[in-house]
Amino acid sequence: MTVIQHIITISMVILGTVITRALPFLIFKEGQETPKFIQYLGKYLPGAVFAMLVVYCLKGVSFMSAPFGIPEIIGIAVTVILHLWKRQMLISIAGGTAVYMFLVQAVF
Repeated sequence: MTVIQHIITISMVILGTVITRALPFLIFKEGQETPKFIQYLGKYLPGAVFAMLVVYCLKGVSFMSAPFGIPEIIGIAVTVILHLWKRQMLISIAGGTAVYMFLVQAVF
């Protein structure tokens, strides 16, 4: 890519980020009640995204041959346990990922 293409690409990413961050404040004015549909999405969409992420992460795992998906299952279990314990998404994801990577690199 040329320097101009780099500048255009970075500018578009910045513009997209600013628009997605500012748009809710422009659409939903302070003092107005948030529409029920947006409240519904805010309540159920994070869980749906995580379920889809788990399915996507497990799509290539062979449970019929060694290591039989054991590192993945342990990583998911650690993520769930950490989330139930701490209720912090970053800690849950980082902890589960760290355990999975350790298992894959050092154990299996």
